Amino acid sequence: MKKDIFTGMLVGLIANSIGLILVATLFGNGDDFTHVIKAAANEGFLGKLISLGAILNLAAFFVFIKKRQDYRARGVLLITVFVAVFTFVFKLF
Repeated sequence: MKKDIFTGMLVGLIANSIGLILVATLFGNGDDFTHVIKAAANEGFLGKLISLGAILNLAAFFVFIKKRQDYRARGVLLITVFVAVFTFVFKLF
């Protein structure tokens, strides 16, 4: 059970990272990934990029639900909630 939750959390982190890279690439106008992230942090919309990157977690969540791997889906959901809380706190400061 704990192994499945950890696996789901790992998949959620990887999906979120890949989503962040895709979003930065799509909205970066051909700039380097690190340049886009630095510019987003300077201009105050890094939290929005991270939140958009979490959209891939939705796909991972529904794949696990479809396969009846509920504990892995729970892990993805935990990471998604963590990302939401992180972006909320990041936005405050």
